[in-house]
Amino acid sequence: MAAPTAVDKTMSKMTDNFVYPVYTTNQGSELESGELQDFVVDFLEKEIGSDLKSLKNVGKLLEELREENSVLEEQVLSVSSSVPPKVSSALSAAEEARCSMEDLQQRERLISNKLHQHLQGAQPWMDNLSQTLNQVDTIERHMKYLCCLQHIEELSAAVQQCLMTSSVWEAIRAVDSMAALDAGLNQSGCTHLQNFLRETLHFWHKIIKDRLASDFEKVLTQLHWPIISPPTQSLTPTANCQEISSQLELLVTQLLALQTSDDLISQRPVSSATPASQGPPICLPIQIMLQPLSKRFRYHFYGNRQTNSLSKPEWYLTQVLMWMGNSSTFMEEKIQPILERAGATISARVELCRGLLSLVQEKVASDASRLLYDDGLFCHLVEEVLQFEKELRTNQSYPAVLPGLLHLLLEDSILQKWLTVERKMAVEKMDAMLSAEGAWSSQYKDISDMDELKAPDCAETFMTLLQVITERYRALPCPSAQLKFLGLQRELVDDFRIRLTQVMKEESRCPLGARYCAILNAVNYISTILVDWGDNVFFLQLQQAAVSLGEEVVLGDLGVMEVGRLASLEGSLFEGLLALLDRLKGDMMGRLLEWTMREITEKARPYSQDRWLSLPSQHDQSTMSLSSSACPMMLCVRDRLLNLHQVLSLSLFQLAWQGLAERLDNFLYQDVILCNHFSDGGAAQLQFDMTRNLFPLFGHYCKRPENFFKHVKEACIILCLNVGSAILLRNLLKESEEETKDLAGAGDPPPESALNELGVYCLAPCDVLILLKLRASLPGQ
Repeated sequence: MAAPTAVDKTMSKMTDNFVYPVYTTNQGSELESGELQDFVVDFLEKEIGSDLKSLKNVGKLLEELREENSVLEEQVLSVSSSVPPKVSSALSAAEEARCSMEDLQQRERLISNKLHQHLQGAQPWMDNLSQTLNQVDTIERHMKYLCCLQHIEELSAAVQQCLMTSSVWEAIRAVDSMAALDAGLNQSGCTHLQNFLRETLHFWHKIIKDRLASDFEKVLTQLHWPIISPPTQSLTPTANCQEISSQLELLVTQLLALQTSDDLISQRPVSSATPASQGPPICLPIQIMLQPLSKRFRYHFYGNRQTNSLSKPEWYLTQVLMWMGNSSTFMEEKIQPILERAGATISARVELCRGLLSLVQEKVASDASRLLYDDGLFCHLVEEVLQFEKELRTNQSYPAVLPGLLHLLLEDSILQKWLTVERKMAVEKMDAMLSAEGAWSSQYKDISDMDELKAPDCAETFMTLLQVITERYRALPCPSAQLKFLGLQRELVDDFRIRLTQVMKEESRCPLGARYCAILNAVNYISTILVDWGDNVFFLQLQQAAVSLGEEVVLGDLGVMEVGRLASLEGSLFEGLLALLDRLKGDMMGRLLEWTMREITEKARPYSQDRWLSLPSQHDQSTMSLSSSACPMMLCVRDRLLNLHQVLSLSLFQLAWQGLAERLDNFLYQDVILCNHFSDGGAAQLQFDMTRNLFPLFGHYCKRPENFFKHVKEACIILCLNVGSAILLRNLLKESEEETKDLAGAGDPPPESALNELGVYCLAPCDVLILLKLRASLPGQ
């Protein structure tokens, strides 16, 4: 190791004699001695460096550090000397606060003792005063009780006096005051007073109501109410017509004024059992007008009358609709203007319908519970209720916000029975329609404009059955119930698909038969209708309801993604059924084309074995004609296309002839072209057979049939090239193939461009080389 220099020795001595100041980190700990020594060395290195001449400045630097150290010591001493006075002043203030607090506590104890002594002395006075106040309160409540009792007696006396003087309006006002007082006492505990008031109110209300009702009935009788049969002609105005109209308006107005107390009394025994959907009570004048109709209804449709028949619900439903229709003119012309002048915001005709509907609701609910074990009568009742509801909403313009009869069908036992009957009858009808004689023939087969789908009668009847079910449950006010019927429809569609599959398997031995094609048309028809239903507004609304309600009957085991697609209306509720139907349709179409191709290939065997190599050139024949060996194949293709066009629907036939063209193109290319060698004449004959005979057979169904025979068309182009062009093309393809193997010639144009110029787009260069090798006229083969 080298000996230390003079600078190093000097630096070592300075660091040994240097008084290290104490430096702290942000955490308050002292720097370690090693770190401090490094700091001093860095400091000296910065101030002195390695220059020996700079050592003369060491004394000056030491003097500056000593002066700075003395300044820091003075600052520390000055701060330390200022701390004791501040601490002493703070201690003095704390002592004063403690003394003040003790003084306050002493005063608080004195005041608390005096207050306690005062309360003890005042307690007897407070007891006496409380007793006196209780007595005063009791007397006051007794006075109010007596005043209320006196007020009731005064109101009762006023009503009696008014009735004696025939002041009906004043009597009604007094009764209304009683009703208001009853409402005020509703929260009090005076049960005896309340009972007395209610009895008094009921007593006078009944007297006034009976008197007004009696007069009102007399006026209605003069106006020929109730109107049982349709009015044949307008009634001749009587001499006292104006007087009767005045009496009618006066009585209706007075009865309306009595409505408040009537509602109060009628609500007492009903409690909360009445559903809120029934709406407010029927106005008093209409209640009185309903009484004769209610008597007639109960007379004819209850008890042992012949008109009370469980098998004839249409009798009372039709009768009520007739009463509504017959009475509508009277209500609108006679009663409605009076209600409007009285400020009542109700419709007289609707109120009458509500009253009559309450009679029907009671009757239907009673009959439905008795018919749960008779499928035929129950089904008839449901049909009549649905028809009644339809006529009620359309002909009578009954508001949709008010309940009709459909809510009665939503009761659990009745709804479940309805679903069971629908399923049972639908299954029975499916069995009947599939076993019918004309099940697989179309009823529109003789009308070409209406028979595009060529749906067999069984499929059309089945979809009509589903549509009828939809129309039955469409008007139900509950989406949950509607979704249950939708689930039933989906079950029926799947059941019908299984039945079609079973019949198809029986007919699969002859896929070209009429029944097999009819089954295929049926599957396509059902699938088409379900696609249309998926876009229908009604089913879209049910789809949203199913997502929001999370109905398992409809959603089943769908995942989150599928439910999300339904919520965004990207899918439909029939997607699962459509997938099954499309699979069945694809299988049947594949089997149909397979059998068709089997027959065509059998007819085409002589054509594929023809002597293409020995056929003379085109210029050796004056005219070209179809190869004799191709005639059976062409006839078979033509007959099959015509047959499929006749028996399949338009959309299915499009799939059929396109699929047949694809299979035929592959067969001719693989089994005829690639399996033979061709002379120039043979190639020309093949092109003539294809372009002038085969392609036109499909030209009846599209404008460019050759586009569906790409392999055959392009093979004919290659086989019919003149010799020079064929040789150049062969050389080009071989060179391109060799360059591809050698990974060279990247800048040359690809061989596909040359093929595209010839009209060859489908065949690969290797396929073209194979076709060129099949030409006997090319040298070097």
